[in-house]
Amino acid sequence: MPHPSKLEPKDEHLQILAAAVKSTYKTLYEAIQPIPYIRDRLYCVDKIFIEGGSEVLVGEGPSKGKSDSWVRLESYKDIYTDPPGKPVRIIIQADPGFGKTTQTLQYTFDWSTGVKGSPFEDVQLLIYLRMRQLRGVRSLAVAIRRYLVPEACQLTSADIIEILENNRSVAIILDGWDEYPEQDTELGCFMRDIITARAFPYHDVTLTTRYLPKELPMVARRVQLTGFDEQARVQYIRKAVVGDDNEAIEQIKQRLKDNPVLADLCHIPLFFVMFAHLAHEKEEFERFRSVTEFFSFMIQCFHDHLRNKEEDRHVEKHSRQYEGSHEGLSALAYEGLSKPEQQIVWKKEEFIRRLGEGFYDYHKRIGMLIEEEVITDQTTLDASDVYRYSTEIRFYHKLFCEWFAAYRLAELTVILDGAELSRELEKLDPDDLQYLLRFACGLQPIAGKKIISYLQSKGRDTFAVLCILEKTGKVDDIKETIGKLCSKRVEIRNSHTKLLQRSNIQLLEIASSHKIPITGVYIGECSAVADKYGSSLTISAFLSLSILSTLQQLVIVDGGRKMSNEDVVGILSYAAQSPSLNELV
Repeated sequence: MPHPSKLEPKDEHLQILAAAVKSTYKTLYEAIQPIPYIRDRLYCVDKIFIEGGSEVLVGEGPSKGKSDSWVRLESYKDIYTDPPGKPVRIIIQADPGFGKTTQTLQYTFDWSTGVKGSPFEDVQLLIYLRMRQLRGVRSLAVAIRRYLVPEACQLTSADIIEILENNRSVAIILDGWDEYPEQDTELGCFMRDIITARAFPYHDVTLTTRYLPKELPMVARRVQLTGFDEQARVQYIRKAVVGDDNEAIEQIKQRLKDNPVLADLCHIPLFFVMFAHLAHEKEEFERFRSVTEFFSFMIQCFHDHLRNKEEDRHVEKHSRQYEGSHEGLSALAYEGLSKPEQQIVWKKEEFIRRLGEGFYDYHKRIGMLIEEEVITDQTTLDASDVYRYSTEIRFYHKLFCEWFAAYRLAELTVILDGAELSRELEKLDPDDLQYLLRFACGLQPIAGKKIISYLQSKGRDTFAVLCILEKTGKVDDIKETIGKLCSKRVEIRNSHTKLLQRSNIQLLEIASSHKIPITGVYIGECSAVADKYGSSLTISAFLSLSILSTLQQLVIVDGGRKMSNEDVVGILSYAAQSPSLNELV
């Protein structure tokens, strides 16, 4: 991370801007909501932030090639390891819910409060922007003036441009390229120039995203967040849920073990956080037979919390009306997800026009929907910036959008004939929308039968097994299929689709929890790395394999990567905790 030049004075405008953005960041990092429907329980990011796994790509250039490999990082601070004075472009990639925003907010906290050892400790100015807000914004200075500087501040966009151009001790964090509405427009040109270092080449720029930009900088460090392993989960439970109550910690851990169908979902930090709080606070928490059943329970918690909080009969009457009638929301969600370019954000006026203000207000109150102001126009009058803006609506997380869309898909499976339904299902990529398909199977048996048949016709047999589990809610119905799968060596390769990898891992973990023998697991073309406790194997970004109690043989072929002593110790520790393992290759 570059250090400021000792010859570069902090001018008055720089100090004013730094103080202004720190004030804005404080409102962001002190308002973290682990459970969206509990609006009165806010946390400072430093009180709940737990480091999940992360890996850096080592190789030539920003692209991923055969000579490249992913190397585990010990700390979120290790992302920034360049010598002082060498500016870099860093791309932090992860699926929704893996903690990209939380991690970047931790960076703003560290910088704003002067945390020692922070990679931004010596930076004079840190700029943090949420890219989904930047519709219609024509420059970085305008974005800063609109979203980071209070209206009462006398700094203009021209002042901010001067600060950025004349001070090299500036770092920029751009959160959410995948949500940036101007990615491919002329207005987005300034942002593409920043990312590729054609603009502000002397500043460090960090970009978070679900997928890579079409145009990459010539030199960039790529980092992937890999989610919560067993140790990170325990740390979160201790730090944010139950404190040092070891009995309560073990109870939450046991509830996750009792629900192997949720293992993949709880690998995502956002959903593990909700699982942990619900498992601790809800006495009626039970063993769930499917992801659909768990999600239905979680959605009901949203509604119940508001109903318990507002005892007025008029409010309760409308709550039940909106709770049980969401056909319009389901249609809107499905339309958005089935488009070639998915739509997961709506103008507030359009949303209310289609669904009604009462419906919107209710779902906003329970925390299901979030609104955000975005610029629609900007002009300059007498050196003062004048903004016009509108409000956009989105779901708390894309999985909630998939949940409601699943109701509409289930209806379509009944309405449409075979050819029409096949054309409709062709619009839905299982690699991107696996939970939409699984939820539909769990909500409507007829939908499950038709979707499973379609998946099998497309060679998606492993994923189809998970859909069967959603349809019936009974592991007994798929035990024979899992037994056949596990009687042969199960392969997990880097060349497999992410969905196939995830499906195989989920079936292996279900087999282990139900004492079904697993002949062998072959991990190929992947940099399998165990955490230092040997509690799980990280296979690739976003994927890890927990200890399998019935695994008999484990083969790891990683393409000749040289393992460190720590890597070897971790894998041996993992093997030692696998009671049925008799061969490690």
